[in-house]
Amino acid sequence: MVLEKLKGRSLLTWLDFEADEIRDFLEFSKTVKAEAKRGEVRRRFEGKTIALLFEKLSTRTRCSFETAFGEEGGHPVFLSKDDIHLGVKESLEDTARVLGRMFSAIEFRGYKQSTVETLAKYSGVPVYNGLTDDFHPTQVLADIMTLEERFGPSKGRKLCFVGDGRNNVANSLVVICSKLGVNFTIITPSELSPNWDLIQKCAPISAASGANIHYTENIDEVEGADALYTDVWASMGEEAMKEERVKLLRPYQVNQALMNKTGKKEAIFLHCLPAVKGEEVTLDVIDGPQSAVWDESENRKHTIKAIMLATLGD
Repeated sequence: MVLEKLKGRSLLTWLDFEADEIRDFLEFSKTVKAEAKRGEVRRRFEGKTIALLFEKLSTRTRCSFETAFGEEGGHPVFLSKDDIHLGVKESLEDTARVLGRMFSAIEFRGYKQSTVETLAKYSGVPVYNGLTDDFHPTQVLADIMTLEERFGPSKGRKLCFVGDGRNNVANSLVVICSKLGVNFTIITPSELSPNWDLIQKCAPISAASGANIHYTENIDEVEGADALYTDVWASMGEEAMKEERVKLLRPYQVNQALMNKTGKKEAIFLHCLPAVKGEEVTLDVIDGPQSAVWDESENRKHTIKAIMLATLGD
């Protein structure tokens, strides 16, 4: 691992990182997790602070950033949209300039990708994308880590995302799988087909890594998958579309019959959580022996800690 070249970098999307850099983050995440399992206590963020900006509700992202930063001796400060002027009354650029003078780093979880990009442009400190409508990079690093814990190297493995093919997790999986050589299939109805511009942008990247990235409406293409992944059918901010989405995506529910279609008893189930059990996934799958969602959830913390240490730590 060569972590020095990651110092001072922001994580807005994995498009900004080379494959070997993503691998460095992954390997460091495994090291950080091993330290935690051994009960080692470090103070690598002592004297540092991070502003945690949240427009959207969160369990895993907030808890991961707060506990990871605090355990390392740093001081996290949570700020909701009701606590500060985030583009209201004060320009976003000015808020970024102020926060950059007061904090060592900034995390943002909200709606527009342009918001996190503006924070990174004007703050002068590392900025981490905790989720936007376009991308969820910290989530998918934990997903790949979980895949590798179960199967070893992820290159050449087959991961299928079943459900809403345009959401932020699917977008981020397109990018990270293209970079790392993971075969990735989005299985979704045509009405929810993935971001074609993004797939085109990643085409030369996947060609170089050997990844097979494609989209289909055919649910039978889960055959041979090492992991099936899904997400809620109506994301935050799309609640008004819930009834329509349920009707459209019901045939794409991940249930035991679909897990069996992989043809692999060792195939695992992944979900970024929270899940609506009985909708996008059945109870017997998410709480069953093939589910890896709790390891995946825990790995959010280890990967986020590794990302911050590599870009901010000494």
